[in-house]
Amino acid sequence: MTGNVTANCTISTTGISFTYDPVSANAGANALNSGTVTIACTKGSAPSIGLNNGLWAGLGSAGPRAMRLGATANYLGYDIYWPGTTTPWTTAAPYVPSAPPSKAARTFNMDGAAIAGQDVAVGSYSDTVTATVNF
Repeated sequence: MTGNVTANCTISTTGISFTYDPVSANAGANALNSGTVTIACTKGSAPSIGLNNGLWAGLGSAGPRAMRLGATANYLGYDIYWPGTTTPWTTAAPYVPSAPPSKAARTFNMDGAAIAGQDVAVGSYSDTVTATVNF
């Protein structure tokens, strides 16, 4: 008799939401908030978690990523960082947690910053970022 255990992971996320005040609070300081990425992987696998740059990358006046105001040409620049750092989290620079000690789910923060000093229009901005777990 033989058996083979394959590596497998599941992933889920909670989004990041910002309140941005370009006139006072965020004229000189980034708007900060966090979301989460939760993965459950086969014990002993070697997962890495990548985040793409979203739908509107490079279109904001600041930051590599941008949120868009509806169907307009108004963008709010932002970035997402590895947990507790200022290292940009991308597919080219994925977050690599330690190997899972069990199949139990583990949750990691996505630390986000809407970049200070942007001259943006009032409204509700959004973007879609895809998270991928490789193992």
